Amino acid sequence: MNTAYPSLEALASAYLAGRRLEHGLSLRFGQCRLRLDSNSLALVHTLREYFRGFQVPDEKADIVVQALEGHAASPDLPLLAKEPDPGKPRVKEEYRDLPGGRLVRKRLTGMVFLFGGAINLALGPCLRNDNQVVNFINSRYIQWLLERGHLLCHAAAVGNAQGGLALAGFSGMGKSTLALHLMSRGLDFVSNDRLLIKPSENGLAMHGVAKLPRINPGTALTNPDLHAVLPHEDRELYQGLAPANLWTLERKYDVFLDRCFGHGRFKITSGLRALVILNWRGQEGGCRLAQVDLERRPDLLGAVMKSPGLFYLPPTGRLADVSPQTYLKALASRPTFELTGSPDFTSATEACLELLSHGCQDSAAGPAAP
Repeated sequence: MNTAYPSLEALASAYLAGRRLEHGLSLRFGQCRLRLDSNSLALVHTLREYFRGFQVPDEKADIVVQALEGHAASPDLPLLAKEPDPGKPRVKEEYRDLPGGRLVRKRLTGMVFLFGGAINLALGPCLRNDNQVVNFINSRYIQWLLERGHLLCHAAAVGNAQGGLALAGFSGMGKSTLALHLMSRGLDFVSNDRLLIKPSENGLAMHGVAKLPRINPGTALTNPDLHAVLPHEDRELYQGLAPANLWTLERKYDVFLDRCFGHGRFKITSGLRALVILNWRGQEGGCRLAQVDLERRPDLLGAVMKSPGLFYLPPTGRLADVSPQTYLKALASRPTFELTGSPDFTSATEACLELLSHGCQDSAAGPAAP
C-alpha cells in the first residue's frame, strides 16, 4: 500500500474538524447496538422513521456511524473504479484503500464513505440520499456479523414460532413479493435481500438486515395488504395497465411494514428451518415445491451465494471465504427446496406454509392462477 496517502483517521478528522454532530439515534439489530450521530436533525428524523421498531434508549454502542450533511465531496485522491456487476454497464462507485481503512465515493450522488476500525463516516448530501445512509448503516452491521463468523446469503426470509424460511432466487424471481404474501398469512419478516447465517446451539440461526422491502406496482396491486403503499393517483394510473406492462415497470416503493401489517412484525432474527429457491420459468402447469440436493445442483447454489462487496473490509486483510464448499457446509443441516413451474404467488405461499407447518416433503403448489 502507498503510505503517501493520508491515513483514514487523518482524513476523517479533517472532514469533521469544527463540525458538531449533536443529533443522535440509537438502534439495536439483534445483539448489535448501533448509534448514529449527525449534524442534521432532519436526517435523524428521517432515519428514525425508517428504522422504527429498532430504536432503543441511548446505550453503549458496538458501532458508531457518523453522518455529516454537506455538499458532495471530492477527495483529493486518485480513486479506482469498481467494476460493475455482471450485466450492469455503468460504474457507480470508486474507491481507495488507505492506511487504516477504505474510502468509497458514489459517482452519481457524490456521497463519500470512510470506514475502518472504529471509523464509519458518511458525508455529502446525506438527506437527499438518505437511502445510501441506510445502506451504509446496514453495511456496518453486516461487517459486524461477518467478523463474528456469519455467512452472507442473497435471500429474503420470513419466520414464526416454528422457525423460518430463507427465500433465495436469481434477480427478478420475486423473493420480496413472496415474503410479503407470507406476511399476509401471518409470518413475520426477517430480511429483504441480504441474510446472514451461522450454526447455533439450536441449529442454524439467520439474521436479517434492517432494510425495508422495495416493491414494484404489480406487487402492491396484487396484495391487498400493500395497497396503501401506492399513492392514490399512482394506484389509479397502474390499475389501467395490462398485467404484462405492470410487472415490468421500474418504479419502486418502500414498504413500511408496520403500516401495512401492524407493529412488531419485523423480527430480524430467526432459526432457519429450510431454504426455498425460486426458479420458476413461466412454464405451463402449476408451480411445485420439491426438495433438491445442492451438491448436485450447482446452478441453484449460485442464487444463494453473495460476495460481501466493496463495503466489507476484512479485518485481517484477507477476503471472506465465499466458496461453494463454504455454503454447502453451512446449509448441509437444513433441507433445500426448489420452486418451479409458473409464477404463482398464491399457490407458492400455500406450499411454503405447508412446508413450515408439516415438514420437508415435496409439495405440489396447485394450478397456476389464470
